[in-house]
Amino acid sequence: MLIGFDLLDRQIVDRDGEPVGKVDDVELTYDENGVPRVTGLLLGQQALGERIGGGLGRWISAIARRMSEPPDQPPIRIAYDLVAKVDSAVHLSVARELLPEPPLETWVRDHLIGSIPGARHD
Repeated sequence: MLIGFDLLDRQIVDRDGEPVGKVDDVELTYDENGVPRVTGLLLGQQALGERIGGGLGRWISAIARRMSEPPDQPPIRIAYDLVAKVDSAVHLSVARELLPEPPLETWVRDHLIGSIPGARHD
């Protein structure tokens, strides 16, 4: 598997085909022989900023950390053992409701979209 080609920036969908987000970075761990394995998918602007690096990446990560509730939470992590298959998208074996919501999307929904008349489904 080529991580940069097969995983990064791929759409993630849950078991019902609902979009979850995009793979912004991956978590690698090394086994006893020093061979790297993908153990997690990282989502959200904080993970993307850390992957980009430089001034722009630090700025993106800082904004995402400030928007998270509570502040300074790590990026969203999906364990790689929840991945059912990888093709043009990354398919998970669980429903979206069981996964955490990206903090920036939550903030935008609560503070911007929620203030638009008729935006809430009350």
